[in-house]
Amino acid sequence: MSIMRVGVLTGGGDCPGLNAVIRAVVRKGVNGHGFEFVGFRDGWRGPLDGITMPLGIEQCRGILPRGGTILGSSRTNPFAVEGGVERIKDNLAAAGVDALVAIGGEDTLGVATRLAELGVAVVGVPKTIDNDLSGTDFTFGFDTAVNIATEAIDRLHTTAESHHRVLVVEVMGRHAGWIALHAGIAGGASAVLIPEAPFDIEAVCAHVETRFRSEYAPIIVVSEGAVPADGSGMTLVSGEKDAFGHVRLGGIGDRLAHEIEQRTGKEARAVVLGHIQRGGTPSAFDRWLATRFGLQAIDAVADGEYGVMMALRGTSIVRVPLVEGTGELKLVSPQEYAEAQVFFG
Repeated sequence: MSIMRVGVLTGGGDCPGLNAVIRAVVRKGVNGHGFEFVGFRDGWRGPLDGITMPLGIEQCRGILPRGGTILGSSRTNPFAVEGGVERIKDNLAAAGVDALVAIGGEDTLGVATRLAELGVAVVGVPKTIDNDLSGTDFTFGFDTAVNIATEAIDRLHTTAESHHRVLVVEVMGRHAGWIALHAGIAGGASAVLIPEAPFDIEAVCAHVETRFRSEYAPIIVVSEGAVPADGSGMTLVSGEKDAFGHVRLGGIGDRLAHEIEQRTGKEARAVVLGHIQRGGTPSAFDRWLATRFGLQAIDAVADGEYGVMMALRGTSIVRVPLVEGTGELKLVSPQEYAEAQVFFG
């Protein structure tokens, strides 16, 4: 009887906890199921172009606390490449791969969903700092990003007070405001602006004036995808689109700070956290969650249950259809946002 050979890849934006998943998949796969592994480099580019690396217990030593991914990543979309699906199937067969574990967010798992429908044996693990994947209560990487943003807000309170200025903190969140909302509450922000609720710049400026009348310098947290209610749209770094059709967002913090300063006469500065939220060692929660996801993912492979994604429901890890995680984004609801307003002001 031949030994089962499993491929592993990480796609999309990097985030803390990816290496913890890889480690858990490989360690349990080797020690618990007797599997062999092959690592595919740089997301879907690996199986698309046949780019592999050795992946075993030795390669996974010491990677639990490391950020990023030892496999590398990219935003490659095989469905945007002519003959991409056939190339992936051929390269998986050439590498002797019986099943594939794909670790990623909306785009990476979206590809996995379509490949599963076309007969590829694939299991998904949900990853995104934005926490916007449906089907799971939390994705790993989110907790670390929130902790990083919260610490930044804590530090900015003192400098805002010292100089009597407005500080606008721009955090990641293309379509979902989970990072902004959680970090804003945890960091004691004065206001939080998210993509799900277009903001009124006049109301924001009025709030700033109110805060200064109480002799307290305001901190405003804004998601990169937040939009003004005047219909002027998202603030872009570039209109160029990636392989999944996404433009680069960024600059809403500077735009907002400029408007506040012009309209109120109060000095305002923007702080963009950017990729700092993605980098560095994962939090204990993200290591725990990523490890549990990895252990359950390789068990799903052993059970021959493909086309599924691991999900956290309460305190349990369950298997759900991939399409359940990628069919629609998980957004902050109007009720959740309204309930949080009691903390702002």
